[in-house]
Amino acid sequence: MMAKKPPKPAPRRIFQERLKITALPLYFEGFLLVKRLEYQDFKHYWTELRGTTLFFYTDKKSTIYIDKLDIIDLTCLTDQNSTEKNCAKFTLVLPKEEVQLKTENTESGEEWRGFILTVTELSVPQHVSLLPGQVIRLHEVLEREKKRRTETERLPSTSVEKENETIEDYVDVLNPMPACFYTVSRKEATEMLEKKPSLGNMILRPGSDSRNYSITIRQETDIPRIKHYKVMSIGKNYTIELEKPVTLPSLFSVIDYFVKETRGNLRPFIYSTDENLGQEPKTEERREKLKKNLHSS
Repeated sequence: MMAKKPPKPAPRRIFQERLKITALPLYFEGFLLVKRLEYQDFKHYWTELRGTTLFFYTDKKSTIYIDKLDIIDLTCLTDQNSTEKNCAKFTLVLPKEEVQLKTENTESGEEWRGFILTVTELSVPQHVSLLPGQVIRLHEVLEREKKRRTETERLPSTSVEKENETIEDYVDVLNPMPACFYTVSRKEATEMLEKKPSLGNMILRPGSDSRNYSITIRQETDIPRIKHYKVMSIGKNYTIELEKPVTLPSLFSVIDYFVKETRGNLRPFIYSTDENLGQEPKTEERREKLKKNLHSS
């Protein structure tokens, strides 16, 4: 009798998990061959364009990306001649690097060009060969991206109005937190990682002073080890207290740093929709209460 294969993750669940981690709207997705400065050759990725960032996954079903590329400062997109048939090849010229992209067919290449230029130039390009339906999608994405940027720009002014709110409350209500953030203690975070290692091995939690943060990780070596790292909130940035401190612009960047530096060995601890966490309902109730207070004030 053949052993049953494990159930495949549902597409909707994969989308929800990726959204939790990236907190950005999905505009376009598909396979891409990517060559960055540190790559010796092209790497085949399932790629998502979320906001103005390209997220790279090992395959279509992975929920944790292994690399990403912010293209908001794109200088230009240049076409390259390819000797391969039914293949599109172009280069993204950015201030600090040039990234080569190659698609599996010319139609896919035109779509990628169209969506990348739409979100970076904030206008629908006229020189791409797309069908009417595809052009309509570009216009829809353009409106969504304009709205997203407008809402993002409003956040600093809102923070000034609510300067009397505590830092923790402000972050909870107005800024989306990484999906692996839980209002738990060091001991509780350790227990969570030990009880359900399949859900991830990295938790972001409040620091002991309630103004800063901590990262708790569980390393899988010969003997599983728990480690804790302080993340200090300094102005608008966050500094990870390492031997050589690393300063990053957001808590999402902090999580990204740990994932990228360990080449995906560290994964955010995320409860799926069918899991229950005793601490989680309290956090959600607290957020809803804070939102109501903000709206009524």
